[in-house]
Amino acid sequence: MSERLIDIVAVPGTAGVSRRQAVAFSGSVAGVASLLPVIPFGHDFLLPAAPAVEPGAPELSLYVEPQWRRRGIGSRLLATIREQTAEPRLVADVAVDSPGEAFCLRHGFRHTQSRGHGLLTYCDVHRAWLGELVDAEHPGYRLTHWTGDLPTAPRLRELLRSPSRPGNAVLTAADADGDLAAYAVAVVGAFSQSRARQYGPAVLPDHRGKRLGRWVNAALIQRLREVHPHVNEIETATAEDDPHLLAAHKDLGFQPFRRTHLYELVLP
Repeated sequence: MSERLIDIVAVPGTAGVSRRQAVAFSGSVAGVASLLPVIPFGHDFLLPAAPAVEPGAPELSLYVEPQWRRRGIGSRLLATIREQTAEPRLVADVAVDSPGEAFCLRHGFRHTQSRGHGLLTYCDVHRAWLGELVDAEHPGYRLTHWTGDLPTAPRLRELLRSPSRPGNAVLTAADADGDLAAYAVAVVGAFSQSRARQYGPAVLPDHRGKRLGRWVNAALIQRLREVHPHVNEIETATAEDDPHLLAAHKDLGFQPFRRTHLYELVLP
């Protein structure tokens, strides 16, 4: 079937997630492209390792069914996404040596980072052990939580001062007399409704060496399941040149399960 008989249509999605489908005349879905919300890695959301791309880059997820490939459908989906976004750049996280990586290279994306992904499944979490990590005393520090939908370019301190509400993001932070010390964030719906994506933990320089990263991450894992009981897994993506964060995730039970390359596309 010719790609001319394929319609690109908008479909409902999770809050903040823009989705397009390539639908054949028969009604079958040939491909899908999603533009995931901006995850702000600037200033208040500064992670231990500097980001590989400029802050404010939404993430592109694009997939074409194998039987529909090499017909220009992926290119049409990308063109539609490019037309709808006002952002100056996009990023894509694709499996190493995959068709997705070849697609990025053909369309002018630039490789910026290599990542290792870890996966934590709740069925493998020892709840009592996790509770002990969360309940451990950290003199001078306290845990706080926030839930809701992440606004565009939010500020961490502003979120923590605002009331929680139903939403796809869970934020856990530690502070010392109001001074932000560490935090971790999880977002539901980027992969599926049963898998969350985690960012962090991050510990600010003046508070390192006190195991605060482990503390806030354990508390986030616990809190996420309380707020979103349908979530069964948490995925992390960590730069391969950040051994400390990779070790921190492994310590909490995240298991390595895939490698990806991060690509960036600057838009005209």
